[in-house]
Amino acid sequence: MAGVAGFSYIGLSTQKLPDILNIRAKSKGLVFRFRPFELELRHVFTIATSSRKTTPVMLTEIEYDGVTGYGEASMPPYLGESHATAGAFLSKVDLSQFNNPFLMEEILDYVEQIEPGNYAAKASVDIALHDLTGKLMKQPWFRIWGLNPEKTPFTSFTIGIDKPDVVIKKVEEASPYRILKVKLGQNNDKEMIETIRSVSKTPLCVDINQGWKDRKMALDMIFWLKEQGVVFVEQPMPKTMVDDIAWLTQNSPLPVIADESVQTFNDVKKVVGVYSGINIKLMKCGGMRSDFKMVNTARALNMKVMIGCMTETSCAVSAAAQLSPMVDWADLDGNLLISNDIYDGVTVEGGKLILPERPGIGIVKKGK
Repeated sequence: MAGVAGFSYIGLSTQKLPDILNIRAKSKGLVFRFRPFELELRHVFTIATSSRKTTPVMLTEIEYDGVTGYGEASMPPYLGESHATAGAFLSKVDLSQFNNPFLMEEILDYVEQIEPGNYAAKASVDIALHDLTGKLMKQPWFRIWGLNPEKTPFTSFTIGIDKPDVVIKKVEEASPYRILKVKLGQNNDKEMIETIRSVSKTPLCVDINQGWKDRKMALDMIFWLKEQGVVFVEQPMPKTMVDDIAWLTQNSPLPVIADESVQTFNDVKKVVGVYSGINIKLMKCGGMRSDFKMVNTARALNMKVMIGCMTETSCAVSAAAQLSPMVDWADLDGNLLISNDIYDGVTVEGGKLILPERPGIGIVKKGK
């Protein structure tokens, strides 16, 4: 039955709810639900191209045999997804046709083929399915993948573009972290770094979000940033400026990491020789299955790997964290930037990611 009855029942009249609920209750297949949610950020979040105080997400559940897996789609505006697009896509997802949640390849291939794009929405199904199957196996996914939880990296904590007094406040709040990720790309890049350096010697990485347009200026800035204790530069120029980025990478004293230039698995090989490494995000690539393949492919191509996130609840962040023992750097602080997280999951101690010893992606609803 198409038009899945999520908790939101987007596009469905209230008169239809009892019939849909009865059909779902009698189904022997997977039961899929979804509902919209709005994340509230602790501070206004500003990057080179935009600012926002909230992020729309879609929360999903897949139930089988009394066990429920949780998923999430986070949709910052630049991704082009929204509550409306995600609701329209997820309403077409009919998982009741599947009686075995362990047929993951078959299920996720089906979801992938419903419509092109919609990667965050697809990720919400993928994450919920991984959570469900991990719970049924009574194992966390890092263990299913054979990863050592002691090898999780330190996560960076993001400092958005802001006025000096606000930047200082953010840096003080981030004092437990061993590396800070600084958003640059407007006309105050040096001011941002100098402000941080006035109160902290913590190593930095910088994310330009395609904000620089001249490669010689970019190279000069990178040499200056290295002197300021920056360890790598993320997406310094627009993704369309491939030749300029390749030149910059070749001449840069710091690794240059692709973010907007790499979305899905098919993009990984395209950036070999253009960037030093890639930033993989569940919301860009469609979920944990694709993320795992991208990490292994990048490693085979001798590229650096970073795992990142959007502003998300602990659901999606904990899902991404299951892969973190495989990567060079982690930027998994999206749940730390919001004030209304509804899950408990991965934690941070002394800046290091601590994977919970719980099955699936390791989350529980708060208050339960």
